Amino acid sequence: MDKNIVCDAIEYVKTVFKDDYSGHDYFHTLRVYKLATRIAEHENADLLTVQLAALLHDVDDVKLSPETHANKDRAVAFLREHGVSVDMIKTVCEVIDEVSFRGADSVSPKTIEGKCVQDADRLDAIGAIGIARTFAFGGSHKQAIYDPDVKPLLNMSESQYRNHVSTTLNHFYEKLFLLKDMMNTSTAKKLAEERDEYMRGFVAEFLDEWDGNR
Repeated sequence: MDKNIVCDAIEYVKTVFKDDYSGHDYFHTLRVYKLATRIAEHENADLLTVQLAALLHDVDDVKLSPETHANKDRAVAFLREHGVSVDMIKTVCEVIDEVSFRGADSVSPKTIEGKCVQDADRLDAIGAIGIARTFAFGGSHKQAIYDPDVKPLLNMSESQYRNHVSTTLNHFYEKLFLLKDMMNTSTAKKLAEERDEYMRGFVAEFLDEWDGNR
């Protein structure tokens, strides 16, 4: 295996996401990589597996690259080019496959490595960064910021979640407010507490200002 694989993966995702403005940009991947590494060190997970899965977790995301999603074509090609074994490629792809939020059909990863990467990705969806990413994604997909007449849809299946058209503020109720209690590791649970509190305070302030109470 190429000893520079992590550095090369960082450069690879920088190229893949150079034109992304939806909140799934290079810096999102870099934050997930750093958070996943931090969690993995506390949880005694295999560091290389975690780092590779974290760095490649979005390159075949169904929202961003639906044509490569099913077989993780981009991730597999990168790993093969760097001499990664068949077993390691399978392990990394399995971790990636379990990362995404799927509404009521979300899964808890089978391995500690998967738990670390999923937690890191979800941590980057909440807190101050999560707020910024949510509005970036909504704007890039022409979603309304808020409409009091459009109510959040809760307990969606994966299919409903993928195809549901909503407002950006509803996304907090439909996904983001659920994430704190979906964290897998003790490390992530601690980090999620403050981020969740900050996010809820923002939404409360938003609604007060929307109604002209502030």
